[in-house]
Amino acid sequence: MTESPFDSYLAMVERVGALLRYDESTVGPLRAPKRSIIVSIPIEMDNGQVEVFTGYRVQYDTIRGPAKGGIRYHPAVTLDEVKALAAWMSVKCAVVDIPFGGAKGGVAVDPARLSLRELERLTRRYVAEIFDIIGPDRDIPAPDVGTNPQVMAWVMDTISMKRGYVEPGTVTGKPVPLGGSRGREEATARGLLYTVQAALRVPGLSLEGARVAIQGYGNVGGHAARLLHDGGARIIAVSDVRGGIHDPRGLDPQALHRHLGTTGSVVGFPGAAPITNADLLTLECDILVPAALEQQITEENADRVRARLIAEGANGPTTPDADAILRERGIFIIPDILCNAGGVVVSYFEWVQDRYGYFWKEEEVQARLAEKMQQAFDDVLTVANQHQVDMRTAAYAMGVSRIAEARRLRGLYG
Repeated sequence: MTESPFDSYLAMVERVGALLRYDESTVGPLRAPKRSIIVSIPIEMDNGQVEVFTGYRVQYDTIRGPAKGGIRYHPAVTLDEVKALAAWMSVKCAVVDIPFGGAKGGVAVDPARLSLRELERLTRRYVAEIFDIIGPDRDIPAPDVGTNPQVMAWVMDTISMKRGYVEPGTVTGKPVPLGGSRGREEATARGLLYTVQAALRVPGLSLEGARVAIQGYGNVGGHAARLLHDGGARIIAVSDVRGGIHDPRGLDPQALHRHLGTTGSVVGFPGAAPITNADLLTLECDILVPAALEQQITEENADRVRARLIAEGANGPTTPDADAILRERGIFIIPDILCNAGGVVVSYFEWVQDRYGYFWKEEEVQARLAEKMQQAFDDVLTVANQHQVDMRTAAYAMGVSRIAEARRLRGLYG
């Protein structure tokens, strides 16, 4: 039986706690969230009926700064999943050394079946329910699976109306006219690109001509396909929730984007063969990008993965059992808490810009992101070499040590 996402997080905490020789007083606070909230969200549907949804917000650790984390709309959202995502975000912010703790929110809903007005009502009621614990100095939401800049605009407006003044720094991932940062939409994918380039440099390889398979053609996967293609890679397979496509000659991301806009899916793209999400993960390729949901690479399929490099665009796409198999097979993994951290880095930039009321050009955002991601990759690689461990263990060790040091310096209140 596959363990839960939160169990996967706890297993890594125990692993790095032993590696760093931490005692129980140091490891203990990392095992539980600071605050978990479950809220009921009744909204009036367009047909006049009232439907009740369940929402969550978890603030995991705030020792290094205000909580930071996205809002996810997906039918499978649970408290355990949100708790795991918040925990991962705590470590991720420490890995890239930005002054945030970790949080996550979610609503168990399929946003595709809601009208725009229903989605707005859901968002505003959810935000009203968690209003007291969010804000630019407390907890800053952002987009995640199933949400987008428009949803963040509703989040900002709801908070601003309830507070009586405009407060753009209370949420990131907003539209640019409302205080959003240029370069935010593709930031996660661009951070992934920078870490892939850094990883390829270790053995002296190049992105030019590398075969790439991407599971999950959403915001992260779609932008990653374009950026990796522009960098010289050959995108041989992509997939979304409806299925996937495969063409060993390479797919054109621009044409694929037009097809997606017309049909709503990558499925049926002219000239490409159909492929399942499961089969995509075991295609022979140079770079595999799991950019969908958690626990996609498991002990059942890890021995059939044929990629040389895995760049985790999604959060928690690889289970611990699968991780051990891949490690034993010599497959290099750029872990999620490093690989997909570009989104939270540029969210930090957006928060800084909102606080100052001064906004940067996109080229400046990209340059600052590149510097942050390269530094984080180098730091994690140094820890990996120092302790003779894999990159995931090294990333957790570095993130956890920074959180533990901040807690030691601040001391215990009360």
